[in-house]
Amino acid sequence: MSGYKTYRISELIAGDQADIPVKVKGWVRNKRESKNVIFISLNDGSTIKNLQVVGDPQIFAEHLTRLINTGCSLAVSGNLQASQGQGQAVELQAEEIELLGEADPEMYPLQPKKHSLEFLREIAHLRPRSQTFGAVFRVRHALIYAVHTFFHERGFYNIHTPIITGSDAEGAGEMFRVTTLDPQRPPLTEQSEVDHSQDFFGRETNLTVSGQLEAEVAAQALGLVYTFGPTFRAENSNTSRHLAEFWMIEPEMAFYDLNDNMDLAEDFLKYLTSYALEHCQDDLAFLDKRNQEEENQKPQHLRQEMTLIERLQFVSDNKFERVTYTEAIEILRNSKPHKKKKFQFLIEGWGTDLQSEHERYLVEKHFKKPVILFDYPKEIKSFYMRMNEDGKTVAAMDVLFPGIGEVIGGSQREERLQQLKDRMKEMNVPEQELWWYLELRKFGTVPHSGFGLGFERLVQFVTGMTNIRDVIPFPRTPGNAEF
Repeated sequence: MSGYKTYRISELIAGDQADIPVKVKGWVRNKRESKNVIFISLNDGSTIKNLQVVGDPQIFAEHLTRLINTGCSLAVSGNLQASQGQGQAVELQAEEIELLGEADPEMYPLQPKKHSLEFLREIAHLRPRSQTFGAVFRVRHALIYAVHTFFHERGFYNIHTPIITGSDAEGAGEMFRVTTLDPQRPPLTEQSEVDHSQDFFGRETNLTVSGQLEAEVAAQALGLVYTFGPTFRAENSNTSRHLAEFWMIEPEMAFYDLNDNMDLAEDFLKYLTSYALEHCQDDLAFLDKRNQEEENQKPQHLRQEMTLIERLQFVSDNKFERVTYTEAIEILRNSKPHKKKKFQFLIEGWGTDLQSEHERYLVEKHFKKPVILFDYPKEIKSFYMRMNEDGKTVAAMDVLFPGIGEVIGGSQREERLQQLKDRMKEMNVPEQELWWYLELRKFGTVPHSGFGLGFERLVQFVTGMTNIRDVIPFPRTPGNAEF
């Protein structure tokens, strides 16, 4: 097959070249044939669009055309020409076809028809070949690139924080243990407790729930840093919003107060949604259409008012509304859904932890723009958040989006040593475990802030997928670690 230059299909479809010799490699999505012509839809993963391959069955051996089935892989060489049919600008007139890998049509589970997302989760090793998951994972990649580009352009440094840790940053206790001790016969202390001093690290360790505390260390030397890594929560929750293994983006900024933090979070989210709108047009158009079809299946009162593209533009085009938690509680208490008891969770009063339905009401109904809530009651927030002068609230902030509610949570961090010690005592966080974190407040402490963005939650928003298990290649959930 000499003389043919190899191309990705995305290059051929995006370009204006025709009447050139090319070679492409990919998987067969579909095949149609008649006595005089064979049409093959070929896809190599570089684009949601297929390349139509046109061939003369007389040229190829009968056994070869019989083996070309959905799912098999081919290398095709021929002449790229302007298409005679509708739906594509170019097509490949095949001159040589090489079968790279067979796919038995009786066995291959991913046939050219609509499959349920539940079924596709059962074949996670093949689902990236479907149009939906190909689109989702290309968008996911584009967002990863955009995250690093955003921070790099603003002078941030990427920090790799530990995956194995001895501290619980969130204080929730829902962590996966890491040990090399014999589970059947672990060494015991005189009190008949497991002797972790004999473990690999000489102490009890876990998989991290957050890189924040270690990122604060780096921020107090490098100024502006961010983490982008895997985090783990052993929360036994089988909902469409929870994963046991997921990726977090956590910037930490020295010399930033809460307002600086909110400014950065808003700029960041606008940048990411704008980037997706500009660079993922074909995939988003497909996902938007798919999303509208799904919405049309729902009862009228449960449908989203905006299309997927409109939700992304809603974020990129609107200035975010900034509202205190106290103001938000009053708005919700005076709202029609609350007064008519339409909320599933009624607002009990100041101090209530807001639910997704409350957050969405503020965004979609009341302000009709993304919302940043700030100054939350100290009782419902973490120990490291800076205490406000009123003694009741902390300098925390949450960014709320349409469709999903909270997408970012963050705060100005408590930089004052005594106030931090007081909060740790109040919330039963042992000082000896975080001695190094306290020492940051002894040696050149500065005001600083940061936030966390669950990456899968962002990918869910941008792709319109309703289950978080469908925006990560291999979801880890209670009872499921098969692939």
